Amino acid sequence: MEFISKELAQYCENHTSAETPLLSSLNRETHLKVISPRMLSGHLQGRFLSFISKLKQPKLIIEIGTYTGYSALCLAEGLAKDGKLISLDVNEETSSFAQSFISQSPHAIQIQLITADAKDYIKNFEEKIDLVFIDADKKNYLTYYNLIIDKLNAGGLVIADNVLWSGKITMQEDIMDRETLALHEFNKYVQQDARVENMLLPIRDGLMVIQKK
Repeated sequence: MEFISKELAQYCENHTSAETPLLSSLNRETHLKVISPRMLSGHLQGRFLSFISKLKQPKLIIEIGTYTGYSALCLAEGLAKDGKLISLDVNEETSSFAQSFISQSPHAIQIQLITADAKDYIKNFEEKIDLVFIDADKKNYLTYYNLIIDKLNAGGLVIADNVLWSGKITMQEDIMDRETLALHEFNKYVQQDARVENMLLPIRDGLMVIQKK
């Protein structure tokens, strides 16, 4: 489901800062060579992630779901000089593809790709986190959120992708499929969580932006 017309979406991109040449190449190669290229964050969302990261200047970013590395490269643009980004994914093939582009980035030394189940990795993670981007299996969004929220610094951010799920999120609960229902439960949980402030934005497939109090 398109939330705005293609013409208006293109207008937004035309009046948004351009992708870097590396991101443009990654965007093109993902669509040519990788299954499900719709999973790529893309121009508008990527610039939003970069913008937020630059405002926050995080020392530690955790990304749950690497795919081909587009969002990692965007988020890394705002890292503090001594900051790092850890991106977690279970898919070795797409992570290898991502690494081939990340190695070309000026931020490459700050980005670490780890092939691991994020649930297991975060459970044992002890460092305090400044920014988290969740873009992985939808049924575990709430699990990821509960694992990271106590590890997040006060004022830290969580950004969750796909929370409008092509508009299916507005369906009646009793006819929602498993993934839609999981995202709906996540959205409701965050809305009622007194530990945070949140805003659901209709950018691309929906971004829930959450700040810990």
